[in-house]
Amino acid sequence: MSGEDAPAQQQNAVDQKQETKPAEEPKAEPPKTESAEAAATPAATTEKAPEEETFTYRALVLTGYGGYDKVKLQVKKGKPTLKAGEVLVRVKVCGLNFADLMARQGLYDRLPSPPVTPGMECSGVVEAVGEEVTDRKVGDKVMVLNRFGLWQEVAVVPASHTFLIPDGMSFEEAAALPVNYITAYLMLFDFGNLRPNQSVLVHAAAGGVGIAATQLCKTVKDVTVFGTASASKHEAISQGGVTHAIDYRTKDYVEEVRKISPKGLDVILDPLGGSDTHKAYNLLKPMGKLITYGAANMLAGQRKNLIAVAKNWYHQFSIHTLSLIQGNKSVCGFHLGYLDGEMELITQTMNTILDLYKQGKVKPRIDSTWHLEQVNIKLVVLV
Repeated sequence: MSGEDAPAQQQNAVDQKQETKPAEEPKAEPPKTESAEAAATPAATTEKAPEEETFTYRALVLTGYGGYDKVKLQVKKGKPTLKAGEVLVRVKVCGLNFADLMARQGLYDRLPSPPVTPGMECSGVVEAVGEEVTDRKVGDKVMVLNRFGLWQEVAVVPASHTFLIPDGMSFEEAAALPVNYITAYLMLFDFGNLRPNQSVLVHAAAGGVGIAATQLCKTVKDVTVFGTASASKHEAISQGGVTHAIDYRTKDYVEEVRKISPKGLDVILDPLGGSDTHKAYNLLKPMGKLITYGAANMLAGQRKNLIAVAKNWYHQFSIHTLSLIQGNKSVCGFHLGYLDGEMELITQTMNTILDLYKQGKVKPRIDSTWHLEQVNIKLVVLV
């Protein structure tokens, strides 16, 4: 969802004009009374309110769990204060992630209880820096990664949570990069140890993480990518690097994979959970790795579906360590929201990803941007 770039904060002021009149002969003035003096006092002592009190900015606020109607556009008053090590960013573009949809339904535990402003990534321009900040300055174009609070026109974040936008990268691309590409990179290379001639299954290959994972797979020689998506998106994901596109709505993806790779796969990225995690584990070949990073099967419609949640929970994957040993398989869990205390790792990963971007090997794909009614910041939608 999108709109025009967020404007600089506007201050409303009323011009006070003085009229010039012809000079007149001085007249004797009557003595001033107390009431007359009192009436004149306010005009003489009126002072301009400090910026901290007049500063306003708009924010999207999750007012409760449920459907789209629970996200409200609100005006916040008061300029945010900076602590040591923090920067204030004028937001240009916000990223919308699948975790935000889960959070709206109360299914994402890293978002504080409502009322709260969601948003884990954005891009913008640094407007102010706090004490002890030495590697950022006013005017820097940055992308931001944070647990929440970025769906607003200005955001205060630790400077360490910002990354300089390279030349040639748009604000839209910058807002779509941190969550998706960090997630995909750490799963494929830190957990998956992806190497040449291996095979990977990417669910939701047309989504943000799916596109990122596919592009990253193509940076390794002769990697075969199986990608699930609805039929209408097969052309797009195939052009993006998916070797074998599978329509999960009309075909059994397990059977389709087995037809091409009877022994199974080396790496499987599982954002679905429930029974699909069982299928994924059984699809691994010896020395294969399953990385589970979500529970998308719990979502069914705008509001929390207790039946879907219960079904997913009932089919939750569980395995004995002896089975792992005998099967020569690995199962890993990934949750970027719980790595907020590992900024050194995140920064190293971002630097690698940005190097790949500069080399033209990865590039966020913006499917569409949508205007939010009466809001001048943008939300990027990747589908």
